[in-house]
Amino acid sequence: MSLLDAAREVRDSAYAPYSHFKVGAAIRGVSGTVYRGCNVENVAYPEGTCAEAGAIAAMVAAGETELVEVTVIADSPSPVPPCGGCRQKLAEFGRADTPVLLATTEGATLATTIGELLPGRFDSGHMGRTA
Repeated sequence: MSLLDAAREVRDSAYAPYSHFKVGAAIRGVSGTVYRGCNVENVAYPEGTCAEAGAIAAMVAAGETELVEVTVIADSPSPVPPCGGCRQKLAEFGRADTPVLLATTEGATLATTIGELLPGRFDSGHMGRTA
């Protein structure tokens, strides 16, 4: 199954009773395993979970900490990029050149990378300090 098919399939499971905006995400770990996530809303906004965060959580729960490919799909007029928080989460587990495919349910796509989505990303190198 392709990442796009996996994202499309899991999107149907999204819990979006408030916005009615279902999103599906699929990521491929370095092992080749595909992990899926969908958005889960909560009446106490903003306590929901994004699809990308759900897929990353599934990957980490399975013992992997590196992703090599990402696909996100939503029913929107144009491909929807991840929110800022999810861009940082993707950058935590992927490299700048990691491919990201953004898609709509109608078939439009936009190919990009984590680095293009989050230039100048914050990483662990910013936390080190020499005495």
